[in-house]
Amino acid sequence: MLIFYLICTLYAVLILSLIYGWKRIPYFSSEGLPSQHYFSIIIPFRNEAENLPDLLKSIAEINYPASKFEILMINDASEDTGVAIIKNFQQKYPEIQLKIIANKRFTNSPKKDAIHTAINEAKFDYTLTTDADCQLPIKWLQVYNDFLIRTESTLVAGQVALRPTQKLSQIFEEIDVFSLQATTGGAFGIKKSFFCSAANLCYKKQAFFEVSGYEGNTEIASGDDVFLLQKFQQKNYKISFLKNNESIVYTKAQKSFKNLISQRLRWASKTPSYTSLFAKFAGIVVLLMNFSLLVTVILSLFQMINFGIILLVFIVKICLDFTLIYQSAVTFNRKKALIHYWWSSIFYPFFSSFVAIKTLFSSYSWKGRTFNPHNSRD
Repeated sequence: MLIFYLICTLYAVLILSLIYGWKRIPYFSSEGLPSQHYFSIIIPFRNEAENLPDLLKSIAEINYPASKFEILMINDASEDTGVAIIKNFQQKYPEIQLKIIANKRFTNSPKKDAIHTAINEAKFDYTLTTDADCQLPIKWLQVYNDFLIRTESTLVAGQVALRPTQKLSQIFEEIDVFSLQATTGGAFGIKKSFFCSAANLCYKKQAFFEVSGYEGNTEIASGDDVFLLQKFQQKNYKISFLKNNESIVYTKAQKSFKNLISQRLRWASKTPSYTSLFAKFAGIVVLLMNFSLLVTVILSLFQMINFGIILLVFIVKICLDFTLIYQSAVTFNRKKALIHYWWSSIFYPFFSSFVAIKTLFSSYSWKGRTFNPHNSRD
């Protein structure tokens, strides 16, 4: 029991630190400053014909001078009608600078290859990455322009949210995303950042080349965002978290619970390569907390541990987690989704423990390809 109490204490300290970190980051209000910065927006795509219309519609609605941004669509061996959809968009909106580029594969990571391919052809100083299943806000570039003028950051991590849904597995995913976003912002707030999302990420192109891009991480299929963040930290570049609801990028939830597990396996596969000690500490503490709860509940059923103590710990954990998650739910204007928090918080220890164990043995599928993180190359 002493070990269990130690884990609980470390977990409480971690969550309280993240809550404090989130509160330390001020909300940024865009002032509509002159359009000073130029952006190259990189969007890899593979078999995204279903999602491209929404993405392209949001691009057409971006409120920023068309001469000051370009769209680089990187075709990663698509087999559907995605290219035709993009070409039709080009004809309809000739004023938007948009190029379709074929991905040049040379590593085990198709997405890293796509971004590397695009950034070599990008003509503007700042790179913005997003995904083909996303929708971009109208003021996206204006907010980034204003934020960069005010902060002069080399890398800016933006927020990502899920489009509202009614499906239970997707509601569970949305609440998990609240947690991930609050954790991301909280870690930035205490100067221990270790996570960001390539669905909404901005950085200086020159800095990408100065850190040699993804060199050293090319055999890991995922992590095009996190590993770049780590490299920028090692160079002591100025990195920032953008807390602003007008710059939130919205993406679709996974279609099924099976797809959600596959996504989480992909994310978990990169954690052994984290260089941040805080990231490793946080990952281990969260895993031990969730796993130990399951073990102690089982032991309490055999009357080996007092169930009242376990129930008290679980209630405290739920309250701490809710306080953290509530922060991002407010920013996303999705407080009403938190009515599902209570059942999802009970289910989460089972989910996270299952993913952690499965990561040790399983491969995962992504964009119609199978990756095995336990082999050096797929």
